[in-house]
Amino acid sequence: MRIRVGSKLKVLAVTCLLASAGAAAIAQEQIESELSAKQRILPAIGPGLQAIRRSGDGRLYVLASPTPGLLVFNSAGKQVLSIAEFSSSTAGANASPALISFGDDCDVDADGKIYVADRGANLIRVFSSDGAPVRSFAVKNPVSVAALPEGEIAVATLREPHLVIVFDKNGKEVREFGDPEPISGREDLNRFLNIGQLGTDAQGHLYYAFGYLPEPTVRQYDHLGYAGQDIQYTAIDALPTAVAVRKEIERQEQRGKEPTFKRVLTGMGVDRANGEVWIALNNNLLHFDAAGNRRATYKIYTPQGARLEANTILVEKDQLIIGSDPLGLYLFDRPDKRNTK
Repeated sequence: MRIRVGSKLKVLAVTCLLASAGAAAIAQEQIESELSAKQRILPAIGPGLQAIRRSGDGRLYVLASPTPGLLVFNSAGKQVLSIAEFSSSTAGANASPALISFGDDCDVDADGKIYVADRGANLIRVFSSDGAPVRSFAVKNPVSVAALPEGEIAVATLREPHLVIVFDKNGKEVREFGDPEPISGREDLNRFLNIGQLGTDAQGHLYYAFGYLPEPTVRQYDHLGYAGQDIQYTAIDALPTAVAVRKEIERQEQRGKEPTFKRVLTGMGVDRANGEVWIALNNNLLHFDAAGNRRATYKIYTPQGARLEANTILVEKDQLIIGSDPLGLYLFDRPDKRNTK
């Protein structure tokens, strides 16, 4: 009798498992779809695209390295400012005389001050809203920058012991935080795997997107450095990439050479209004709500149907601007707003 009961329970368990798998597959189908851009914008921007930001007055800030540098456009799409990365005899009258060696990232604060992570010069450069140089301060290998409340500036680097260094408005270091994830026993390789990109929201949270971890991860901090939640993508379809990355880590540990990896998480954007996070895994775009739940996954394409492998994302109220090096900048309707209009 026990055997028969056990057998029935096993059959029931398998049936339930299959039903759950079927329901999961249906749910997955409901949230996965293709997303095509409405149009390409600012067609002069293409190769070297690094970052895109929007200020409170509607200006759009686009950084492309090594050329054309940092370009600023008003809300009508007219270029109003250029901060070049090289000397040019053809530079317009609105070009700043201050040069950027190689900009990896940029941000703009509530007062319109512009911050550029100039990895080529090991500097954070600060410019006024009209492009005049305000100050610069030394940071070794800065790769990302974010404006925080009260004039503070958060910086992510290539090799410093902590993930984030925070400076005051005068460029004085005030704190650092964020321990690298222990992925490799080799210190230099492990620090490389923890290189990340910064983002912020209107509530003063800082987001750190780990570019090379096997499992795509975004960590939220408050502006003082206290860690909040992790947003991590660990669905079954992410497993092959994670396994491949871990095998490559083992291979490079044995080689002993300078580490080099392909990015796993290629771009991040934060909805500043509510803290929802959008991440790009090449041409896969994932949307997470503020609690870290995955809401949708999309394959993204240009209007002509080409794969769009994103490296920068600007999340706005009703639209997304997604950038790809070298394809340029593309405008999308926000798919999560379609049924709310």
